[in-house]
Amino acid sequence: MKILAISGSGRANSTNTAMLRAVADLAWPDHEISVFSGVAGLPVFSPDLEVEPPPDEVQTFLDLINESDCLIISSPEYVRAVPGGLKNAIDWLVSRDEIITKPIALMHASHRGEDMLGQLRLVLSTVSQQFTEDVFLRFELMKLSPEEIAVYVAKASNRSVVIDFLQSLTERMER
Repeated sequence: MKILAISGSGRANSTNTAMLRAVADLAWPDHEISVFSGVAGLPVFSPDLEVEPPPDEVQTFLDLINESDCLIISSPEYVRAVPGGLKNAIDWLVSRDEIITKPIALMHASHRGEDMLGQLRLVLSTVSQQFTEDVFLRFELMKLSPEEIAVYVAKASNRSVVIDFLQSLTERMER
């Protein structure tokens, strides 16, 4: 199964991106996970730009989604809300077919962020028929470096949680 893991953060040393990369490192052989950390590089959505072909950065993003079987999204919370870069990325998908039937699950790298997660769940359930709230993975990783996150996620007990999460996502897709 090909999974596109989308980081909602624009930071170079993002906790969410580091978590997604650590999960991707554990996923083989059943799951092939590619991490997209380029939401900050997408142009600001405007209906005026919804032409064919779309801007190059958007086309690359759309191609990655098309090539995947499902999506995992992990995002920080900014001022109790979905970060602008991630919301902008989702806005690029609203009037397109790429995301409508794509299974989507969430991961989160903090012990807080319920307001953002609630908003993200609402948005994703609006744009996708296959968004699932019941497949969710959370680790409390704030203030850890990307290297520390990789070590933390690779611990046997956490590795087991990751594998269970990916298996749940696979089972959800098969339904």
